Amino acid sequence: MKYIGAHVSACGGVQNSPLHAQEIGAKAFALFTKNQRQWHAKPLEDKDISAFKENCSQYGFSSKYILPHDSYLINLGHPEKDALEKSRATFLDEVERCELLGLNYLNFHPGSTLNRITSENCIDIIAEFLNLTIEKTHNLTLVLETTAGMGSSVGASFKELAQIIEKIHNKHRIGVCIDTCHIFAAGYDISSIKKYGDTMKRFEDEIGIDYLKGAHLNDSKKECGSRIDRHAPIGKGFIGIESFRCIMNDERFDEIPLILETPDRENWKNEIKLLYELIE
Repeated sequence: MKYIGAHVSACGGVQNSPLHAQEIGAKAFALFTKNQRQWHAKPLEDKDISAFKENCSQYGFSSKYILPHDSYLINLGHPEKDALEKSRATFLDEVERCELLGLNYLNFHPGSTLNRITSENCIDIIAEFLNLTIEKTHNLTLVLETTAGMGSSVGASFKELAQIIEKIHNKHRIGVCIDTCHIFAAGYDISSIKKYGDTMKRFEDEIGIDYLKGAHLNDSKKECGSRIDRHAPIGKGFIGIESFRCIMNDERFDEIPLILETPDRENWKNEIKLLYELIE
């Protein structure tokens, strides 16, 4: 079964995000557990944690289909010690917030070399801290998001993600989120049935389907291999509707959160309906 939703607002408190999700007919959702543009946030209050859990229960949102995202400020591969420690402290706080909310996952961009170190060194730095985070926390699965390859970010290739996973000691607590726009921008063409099949085979061969824990469903405003991250509405970009039809009929995407991050929030309800209609 497919669980489709969108990255909804948590304005006014995390407890409001399930309300926004149910308004658009979602069966899954993503959220930020704090302001993604700020380093620090006040601790979650007990009343807000309880209200979040109650609202999720009321509207039928299992933690299996909620995919929170960390702050955009975090760079777990930062080459400078002070900046790296700042990112690490903020990331650990985000993991702890997710665990307080009873969530299963935290989705994040792996990191960036800032063109000061090699990608191999960056991957070592990222993996080292992910292992420490897993040791310090309980059950949360850390979900690496595929990147578009803009700038100096790592994670645009399946190989780089596989290299990070290889260095993780407890592999039960690491996973991957495929962003359709990102992989397309990174050069993985999924714009036809055959190309989609070839790309998914590469994912299986290079990473392993067991690590697939979620997906971001976005069309692309830019051509394949552009390395530019610009999301388009479903079926309105260079990826096209056939790729999303493939995903909706692919059992490998069953029982995981499928999250829209398309640009028109007012159209999310229609896009969710469209995606379900693609199921044959």
